[in-house]
Amino acid sequence: MTRLRHYFFDENLALCQIVRIFAPMIEKVILLEQADPVIFYGTNNSNILLLKTLYPKLRFAARGRAIKVYGDEDDIEMFQAFVDRLINYCNEYNKLNEEVILSFYNGESPVEKKQDSLIIYGVNGKPITARTENQKRLVDAFAKNDLCFALGPAGSGKTYVAIALAVRALKNKEIRKIILSRPAVEAGEKLGFLPGEMKDKLDPYLQPLYDALEDMIPTAKLRELLETNVIQIAPLAYMRGRTLSDAIIILDEAQNTTAPQIKMFLTRLGLGARMIVTGDMSQVDLPRNVGSGLVQAQHILRGIPGIATVEFDKRDIVRHRLVQKIVEAYDKFELTQKQQTLPPTSAGSESL
Repeated sequence: MTRLRHYFFDENLALCQIVRIFAPMIEKVILLEQADPVIFYGTNNSNILLLKTLYPKLRFAARGRAIKVYGDEDDIEMFQAFVDRLINYCNEYNKLNEEVILSFYNGESPVEKKQDSLIIYGVNGKPITARTENQKRLVDAFAKNDLCFALGPAGSGKTYVAIALAVRALKNKEIRKIILSRPAVEAGEKLGFLPGEMKDKLDPYLQPLYDALEDMIPTAKLRELLETNVIQIAPLAYMRGRTLSDAIIILDEAQNTTAPQIKMFLTRLGLGARMIVTGDMSQVDLPRNVGSGLVQAQHILRGIPGIATVEFDKRDIVRHRLVQKIVEAYDKFELTQKQQTLPPTSAGSESL
């Protein structure tokens, strides 16, 4: 009887194996919608080679944003669930390596060190945080208001934090696009005619915005977002006539706007949109007889609900340690100059 049982058991096992061999194989395409393919695939496709080792029964090839998988349906479903976890990790931390993949495969969750005041993870997993009290105030103000002014000296992180907040909102699908703008004003120099197409002429003015984006979004992904206009970088003059909805709009170097320009920009705000306006009152490059629109806007809009102003100071400067000392020295010099040009006081005139 025991022999008979073993016989039937062996027969059933063999039959299951035969059914598995001749079961229909299927093909599935897994798209990397958010995660950057360059990071996900790894250097020289090292991550893909590891996945092939972990799932030897499957055949798959990766090209662009698509991973084609060929094999048994049950195996593909398991692989899909595993890859989804990797995609989520890659999208959040902007990195993926063999150690992380093996941790997920072994049923563990990679532990990332918590960062205080984290905004997002930049390229190669670099944490981008609010590093000073006023930077934290800007993060909080942005969460509660649709229009924020960030004012303060060079190097205090106004623009950098603003762009990080916009990139985070885009990654979280809170908005559909990011629009970055700057007035095309020369900083005390006459550059004359610039060769090339319109984009080539304007890019030098907008380069600081590109620099910040390159810290936060991998190169291939950033190129794609720029080409599809999900991220738009444009001079202020191109804003007229537009209604900007479901977007975060950042105006940088706003101290170089005229009163009509900043009014035009602020009235572009559409449904589901938020704005951050940054500027440094000490670095106005407008002609002497032209007033800064940012100064006027601050006076006119003071006290309106939904509008917040965060003022940065020398303590927020996070560039080279000498930058803070340079700013302090110039502030002292300008104060001395003002005192020397002040008219005599009324008390002094009476004594004469």
